Amino acid sequence: MDRYIEFILNHYILSLALAVVTYLLIQEAFDAAFKKFGEVSPLLAVAKMNDTDTLVIDVREPHEFIHSHIEHALNMPLGKLAEDLIKIADHKNKPVLIACQSGTRSASAGKVLTKAGFEQVFVITGGMQAWENEKFPVKVTSKNKLKPKPAA
Repeated sequence: MDRYIEFILNHYILSLALAVVTYLLIQEAFDAAFKKFGEVSPLLAVAKMNDTDTLVIDVREPHEFIHSHIEHALNMPLGKLAEDLIKIADHKNKPVLIACQSGTRSASAGKVLTKAGFEQVFVITGGMQAWENEKFPVKVTSKNKLKPKPAA
């Protein structure tokens, strides 16, 4: 036991790094075990969209959403998601798919939705990057379509 203490005192940076990495691994394991939302691949997301009355929410910012998004997806940026939940309250018992650029923001949105009482929340793994890599269709909204054209 004395040798362990001596090692820790002589190599405190390594010991601290080991403690931090251990803590992060345990935290990740708890998060994975207790999360209340599921993850689906882009292929399973398409199957879900075809089979049921599924709502697709894109939690990216509007300037990202304009470049490409899943057809019929609602743009509800993550920062304003909690405020906008009233708009989708009628989907609490229906499947909800969440997409972002790479899948990171979707997990946070999944936590927000499950805390708000949504029962069937699914995050698209890999986000829009994975969606586009699978060559699934995307809708592109140009800025010109958002502005009315001047009369000639």
